[in-house]
Amino acid sequence: MEVTRYPDPILRKKAAAVDEINAEVVARAREMLELMYERRGVGLAAPQVSWSVQLCVINSTPENRENEIVCVNPVVAEASGEVVAEEGCLCLPELHGNVPRATKITCRYYDLEGQRHEVVAEGLLARIFQHETDHLQGRLIIDRMTPASRAAVRGRLKELEREYRSGRRSPA
Repeated sequence: MEVTRYPDPILRKKAAAVDEINAEVVARAREMLELMYERRGVGLAAPQVSWSVQLCVINSTPENRENEIVCVNPVVAEASGEVVAEEGCLCLPELHGNVPRATKITCRYYDLEGQRHEVVAEGLLARIFQHETDHLQGRLIIDRMTPASRAAVRGRLKELEREYRSGRRSPA
């Protein structure tokens, strides 16, 4: 399993709902968690590993694996407030920018046992939920960046596009 890089078209596609939580879904979610930790991320959405389904993994405190969250068919149901902070993304290596996000959200999802959850999150956890659910809708941080940040990363985006077309990958 590898992280899919921008501008791969799968990153722009709305992911399909997970109809059944079976052994394959559980195994792939566990693989995604391991890849997220390996890449030092705090979240990873299925489209980021070329799997176009509504599933993401999250851990805002990766040093404590007891805080892992696997979200099947997540939906940000409510959002309030706004704060602008720097974000990066595993599928956009060496690219960071300021992204406005809600300060507080309510997210509804199912876990790998099929249990429904509703989480009210603030701060970093709220930002991660929003970032990962954006991926499931085909949105990237570059779509939400402030205009100044978007202008600042234009050159890096062009590099990633050239690498993609040529089949090369710079080290992530």
